[in-house]
Amino acid sequence: MDYRIFKRINEYAGRYQLLDTLVINISQKGRFLFLFILIFMWFRNNSQKKITLYTIISIGLSLVLNKLIKLFYFKPRPFLNLRVHLLPPFPSKKSSSFPSKHTTLAFTAATSVFFYKRFLGSMMYLAAILTGFSRIWMGQHYPSDILGSSILGSLTSIVVKMTGWIWNPIIERVIKATAKG
Repeated sequence: MDYRIFKRINEYAGRYQLLDTLVINISQKGRFLFLFILIFMWFRNNSQKKITLYTIISIGLSLVLNKLIKLFYFKPRPFLNLRVHLLPPFPSKKSSSFPSKHTTLAFTAATSVFFYKRFLGSMMYLAAILTGFSRIWMGQHYPSDILGSSILGSLTSIVVKMTGWIWNPIIERVIKATAKG
């Protein structure tokens, strides 16, 4: 089923230059949208700074988990085993297909913001879904990689939110320190 879904999405890559360009831009530049949103939130008020810091903590933990998983688990990318329509930039053959860092980070940020700002978080979820879809379209990940990465990113944010008592003192110190500067 993973293969069938992958082929149904990836078969359109390389057929429509405008769509390919759009998908590549979503994949490669989508992270800047998330960064812009977090920077904008940082400069609004202390409550938004708190959301930004929770998101940054979640992203940091997601990156660590992503690296750890890739250290102990290797899944070949689709283009190594299948005939695919691969769009640039071309990933390393040594890089594991699971988890997708792009998708993990996008869902981490979307989930973290969604806890506090439902509408903005929903828009970020839409961007995260498009990011994951773009990775399949480009021939770089299987649908199961994207699904697993979205779960990894979301769960990381949920754990950070549930352990807020650990992070709140650090976050409050950072906010106070930035208010003085």
